[in-house]
Amino acid sequence: MTKVFYIGDSTVQLNKIDTFPQTGMSQVLQLYMGEHVQVMPFGKNGRSTKSFLEEGLFEPVKRQLSEGDFLLIQFGHNDEKPDALRHTDPFGSFQDNLICYIRTARDAGAFPVLITPIARRLFDEAGNFLPGSHGEYPEAVRQLGRQEGVPVADLTALTEGFLSQLGDEPSRPLFVWPVDNTHLKYEGAVRMTGFLAQELERFGHPYCDLLYRAGKPDAMRNFDCE
Repeated sequence: MTKVFYIGDSTVQLNKIDTFPQTGMSQVLQLYMGEHVQVMPFGKNGRSTKSFLEEGLFEPVKRQLSEGDFLLIQFGHNDEKPDALRHTDPFGSFQDNLICYIRTARDAGAFPVLITPIARRLFDEAGNFLPGSHGEYPEAVRQLGRQEGVPVADLTALTEGFLSQLGDEPSRPLFVWPVDNTHLKYEGAVRMTGFLAQELERFGHPYCDLLYRAGKPDAMRNFDCE
């Protein structure tokens, strides 16, 4: 059984009834995985690359990671926050923390994957989508991926394009709107995780080998697993 460990913030978290209807991407990732794959959800609300490490939330992952496993790393929403417990500099401590996760995975013989944060659902009064809510953090992830030779699932770019095309009102049911424009409902988590599956397909072997094949979504049929 191949294990896929998924670390990150509230957009990743596996939720219980106390946070309903919030749905994290780790809750639905198994829908896209093959029968030989087990998703191991470790996302936590409100965490950044810094607080996830300092609170010891990465320790259970470190203990369980083994050769042939995968580590999906998705942060950014809370690294942007100004408080000292969570804030990191995009081209400084943010990248340093990501390197810690990457090297831990590699030391265990696992495959790390960097994921840029999904877009916030932000529109102006005229209904135009407002990109760039994550500032320099997505580019810091892309740059680090090139530097470290780690594949980057660019969900910022993909979800910004998706929300821009979908529009203000049609995108509302995907999020816990009007409470906020960050957290996902079930359908939103399925749609956003579909973009992650599409990226894993694009990466080729061994990443695409994780994916469920029968009834493959239309969005993924243009890619070959090589």
